[in-house]
Amino acid sequence: MQVVTDQIRNFLQYIAVQFIEFPAEAQLKVLEQGPGRVRFKLVLRQSDVALLIGRNGFSASAIRGVAKAAAERANINLSLQIHSHEEEVEMMARERQ
Repeated sequence: MQVVTDQIRNFLQYIAVQFIEFPAEAQLKVLEQGPGRVRFKLVLRQSDVALLIGRNGFSASAIRGVAKAAAERANINLSLQIHSHEEEVEMMARERQ
């Protein structure tokens, strides 16, 4: 599972850099949620979130589709969240309550 996770991580890092304006501020977090379940979180500057998601979400949907297809070949259930640093702080605060 680790090999596939690393390959998907590299793919997401490469793709994100192609779309966004501030790659130095981007964070890619990988959370293993159990056997065969992985969640990727791309945390970006707010303006970069819109760029990566694309018009009507088409870019994000395509990125998720490729990543999920790679994961499914290895029987891994994958999810990808794309959000801003501000949203990440809010989610972390809610989880602590």
